[in-house]
Amino acid sequence: MDRLRAMSIFVSVAQAESFSAAARSLGMSAPAVTRAISELETHLGVRLLTRTTRIVRTTDAGVRYLEDARRVIAEADEADEAVSGITAEPQGRLAITAPALFGRMFVTPIVVRYLRRYPAVNVTSLFVDRVVNLIEEGLDAGLRIGHLPDSSMKAIRVGQVRTVVCASPAYLAAHGVPGTPDQLHSHTIITTSGISPVPEWRFVHQDKTSAVRMTPRLTLTTNDAAIEAVLAGFGITRLLSYQIAPYLACGKLEIVLHDYEPAPLPIHVIHRENRQAAAKVRTFVDMAVSSLRADAALAYRA
Repeated sequence: MDRLRAMSIFVSVAQAESFSAAARSLGMSAPAVTRAISELETHLGVRLLTRTTRIVRTTDAGVRYLEDARRVIAEADEADEAVSGITAEPQGRLAITAPALFGRMFVTPIVVRYLRRYPAVNVTSLFVDRVVNLIEEGLDAGLRIGHLPDSSMKAIRVGQVRTVVCASPAYLAAHGVPGTPDQLHSHTIITTSGISPVPEWRFVHQDKTSAVRMTPRLTLTTNDAAIEAVLAGFGITRLLSYQIAPYLACGKLEIVLHDYEPAPLPIHVIHRENRQAAAKVRTFVDMAVSSLRADAALAYRA
């Protein structure tokens, strides 16, 4: 049994949650895929997948094996590239991730420029507002906003963003500018939905942290929608500074409560630490780092 090949087949089935879909993506027959999984399970002595008439799921043992299999396959790919020469032209599939709005505003232009420069590379982007495990989801690199936990990831700082309270000039002219966080209670508050049913906005002033419970008039599921609402002059919201940078620059939005902002959040480009990163990863990381550090909206400081 070719164990590396069997691992690749298992990863494809687990991701597709289907033997037939995995067979199509691999260019194999469904019986051949089924036979490979059976041989792998026999070799390991455990059941990796549970089959029903409608879907295929990984067992508890399968979930653990899936992460290890992805890591082994990635390391094998890196070894192949190291042998062929790290100066080789970037090629193959590059998978990246970033927060949704950050990905649209900052990462997509970098990806387009990257693809034009390296025609042998295909890019898949996962733009979602959740913490993504690069290894578990088979990703090569990512953009992360916020403080990073200790991990095996290589992290390169490219900037920082502020957590700001903002509104349109028309709203502030009609309702006044809040001078302290407590004065927000007399304003129309717009929030995006989160874990807590009662949103709290945290502020820092003279090294003292406080939390103000908000009673929003409008709660939305996306930051894009919150931006549209404040642009329309409906109320006050709190966002990350990069999300409203174009509207601050042209005067359509204004920041209030400057003196109560918490410390800025760092932005990092992350990728898996290894001795010789694949050419496609190295070139993308280099381009992303230089582009993001040059963007004034991200206020990079060495």
